[in-house]
Amino acid sequence: MSGRNIYIIRHGEIAAPDQVRRYIGQLDVPLSAEGIRQARLLSTALAGRNITTIFCSDLLRSVDTAGIISRHIHIQPAVRADIREIAMGEWEGKTFTEIQQAYPEEYRKRGQNLADYRVPGGESFRDGQARVVAAFADILAVSEGDILIVGHAGINRLLFCSVLGIPIGNSFLIGQDYGCLNRLMQSGGGYCLKVLNASVHSQP
Repeated sequence: MSGRNIYIIRHGEIAAPDQVRRYIGQLDVPLSAEGIRQARLLSTALAGRNITTIFCSDLLRSVDTAGIISRHIHIQPAVRADIREIAMGEWEGKTFTEIQQAYPEEYRKRGQNLADYRVPGGESFRDGQARVVAAFADILAVSEGDILIVGHAGINRLLFCSVLGIPIGNSFLIGQDYGCLNRLMQSGGGYCLKVLNASVHSQP
């Protein structure tokens, strides 16, 4: 089956003060040294592909990953705020443990209704999915041929859930490691997931 290739990656590893799990959301954090290395490997892996356009979120970790990749592809990335990571509002920057201890009822409610629970000042997963699906439709409309989208773990998962008919509540069953490469093929008005969460060391 032939069609239009849509390469979707997650930005490289971010620089973090510790290894504790936090809600990062739309905090603007830079790549770590490992994240830069991952972006360089992605750049090498994607060189020679027939990519016509690169799109990235306007958050620094996505912009920098796209910028490193573009050095081999020689295409200036188009920056879009509508493919940012899911907004975590008042929880951003806080650890999972801090939220669980400070807001036990809210933490429980979110766990019970991942799709529709909205963190104060943030988005629900359904909000985020509506945003990225609309952005994805526009990206396809304004581009031609094979494209590359540099996104985020949450947003990527929600996009895959939409195009593949997977319930939002199952989104965390979709792996999205730092610096991973995914490939959708668009053909005949539908999509086929050809590569998911591939390591930058693999050859998808």
